[in-house]
Amino acid sequence: MLFHIEAGDGRPFYAQIAAQVKYAIAAGILRPGDLVPSVREVAKQLVVNPNTVARAYRDLQVEEVLSPVRGTGLQVAADALAHCLEERIDFVRGRLRAAIDEARRSGLDAGEIDAVWREEWARYEQINRDDADAATANNQGGTRR
Repeated sequence: MLFHIEAGDGRPFYAQIAAQVKYAIAAGILRPGDLVPSVREVAKQLVVNPNTVARAYRDLQVEEVLSPVRGTGLQVAADALAHCLEERIDFVRGRLRAAIDEARRSGLDAGEIDAVWREEWARYEQINRDDADAATANNQGGTRR
């Protein structure tokens, strides 16, 4: 399933759906020209009112992230990737500023923050490699039956 709703997120459901479409585009899961799932399909999967999904899709059309295809539905707009990447970078930049603020309040200097950043990045990549290796091992084990 492409979308999920978190009741404790604090954002309205339609905003969560719209954000997830943008994330999927920025991550390359949805590409320009791809059709997005229908309002009815998403509403059924999420067990929400179709108007909730329709509002998310309408907002994405206003932002020119989605565009209608006559008789087919909605597709990812040609320029959506640049728009969505810019939003993701702004989001990450905000999180990094908050982390830097916290680090400075804790008395860390730029060198120490950089060292922590590199250590955590390496740890993150190792976890991803371990997960990929485990998935590969599971897939190979699953085909041996």
